[in-house]
Amino acid sequence: GYDFPGFAVSLNVLSKIFLKLIKTIIAPLIFATLVVGIAGHSNLKQVGSMGWKAILYFEIVTTLALFIGLAAINISRAGVGIDPGLAQSQEEIAPVAAQSTSDIILHVFPENIVKSISEGQVLQIVVFSVLFAIGLAMVGEKKRKPMLDFCESLSETMFKFTNIIMYFAPIGVGAAIAYTVGHMGFGILLNLFQLLITLYVALIVFAVVVLLPVALIARVPIVRFLKAISGPVSIAFATTSSEAALPRAMEEMEKLGVPRKIVAFVMPTGYSFNLDGTTLYLALASVFVAQAAGINLTWEQQLVMVFTLMLTSKGVAGVPRASLVILLGTVASFNLPVWPVFAILGIDELMDMARTSVNVTGNCLATAVVARWEGEFHPEREVGLVETSNPEILETEGEKVR
Repeated sequence: GYDFPGFAVSLNVLSKIFLKLIKTIIAPLIFATLVVGIAGHSNLKQVGSMGWKAILYFEIVTTLALFIGLAAINISRAGVGIDPGLAQSQEEIAPVAAQSTSDIILHVFPENIVKSISEGQVLQIVVFSVLFAIGLAMVGEKKRKPMLDFCESLSETMFKFTNIIMYFAPIGVGAAIAYTVGHMGFGILLNLFQLLITLYVALIVFAVVVLLPVALIARVPIVRFLKAISGPVSIAFATTSSEAALPRAMEEMEKLGVPRKIVAFVMPTGYSFNLDGTTLYLALASVFVAQAAGINLTWEQQLVMVFTLMLTSKGVAGVPRASLVILLGTVASFNLPVWPVFAILGIDELMDMARTSVNVTGNCLATAVVARWEGEFHPEREVGLVETSNPEILETEGEKVR
């Protein structure tokens, strides 16, 4: 990317092929795993229990991320004294219409499931799949079994499909990195280095101060957890797309000992409600825009702006740099100048790598936390540490312990 920028930029097509192939997996995988997870056990009470626990956890953690982001940018003041000449950009960002509260709520519900799939609306696919699964759970055993068998088959097939595409991952990921360096160069990084460092330090603080204690409280085996998420996180880091890491992350968390029904419910839902990295980044970026423009925002104004960003960002984690588009729309609706957003665009790919990695890490941890809360997290099963003569313990939901 650095030595042959012209050639590196043309490699972008390889990373796009990888992303396109990954996106074909998302909808059928979410649908199949959710339907099997909910209707396969016919325990609708547990779905409700998982739902409120997951949402409560998501809101607490993202709020902590929000305050860490606000504190970081107010301490570093990275936007103060920035040169307006940096606003020149090689890319165009399409303007976004301001969203009202009713628009945000309506956006959650699908009007046409085929349209939701084609547009990659993860949250809408989740809502459809949950309602479909609840309906299937209410159907008699004779009618339910064929659809369940189909979904189980589809789920297994999509995991194998993922394995095939992962052979192409090193090429797709390498091309994405080369393209980033090739089309952006290293020059503008010097000017925006402070903002970049602020984000990375804030994300590390968030991981150490919030995610690590949560993992310890939930008794998650840290070393095995880090090993399990290293693959999905490296894919997310290079492609800047949480969506690209979703199938692999679901597979790895299942291997770690989180039941499939919990992984299938918590992880896709977390992709809309538990964007730890994106929430922290939006808090940083929105205040950075005001600082660069020389506008002093009070704490109250900062909080209102950031909570607005939290709502409008729901469901954008799957798309590379979608949060930048959301940021642009919100900045315009708060009557702030747009040029600092275009300045951020220069390093946004590097910032996106870090925030997307934290999004994926946070969602993987969320599945383990909810599973532990439900009393169904058994990491020892994978490594064969269970020794008992009780057959009820040795067989859970029809799956023998290895």
